Amino acid sequence: MTKWAGWIITLAGIGHTIGSLAETAPDHAETWFAGTLWSETDYTTFSDAATGFWYSAFSFGPPLILLGVIVLWFAHRGITPPAFIAVAIAAWVAITFIASGPSPLLVLLVASGLLLRDARRTTPTAAPKEMQL
Repeated sequence: MTKWAGWIITLAGIGHTIGSLAETAPDHAETWFAGTLWSETDYTTFSDAATGFWYSAFSFGPPLILLGVIVLWFAHRGITPPAFIAVAIAAWVAITFIASGPSPLLVLLVASGLLLRDARRTTPTAAPKEMQL
């Protein structure tokens, strides 16, 4: 189940990143690469270009891809990710759902459930012995 969760998380991150870049980059990429974002000092009145940047390239999408790939790395090595990863993802999705309403990222609750299921099935191993010199 960890493998499925990793793929769900990775694909959600890819989907968000590509979708948001497709929405914003055609109109704002030129501004992004011109260095204009550095001159915005009033963060209460972001320009459309800055908002688009935070929504796409600097959003949670790329870190979500990284997290998904790490979970896949765990799965490939037979390691069960710690339950706090699943709990953190579920809490984050719940908070964003309450704040902004439903979104396709609710699928991350499925990934969280799969990770929690695997974490509950795994029995903790004994602590490693101390290395003697």
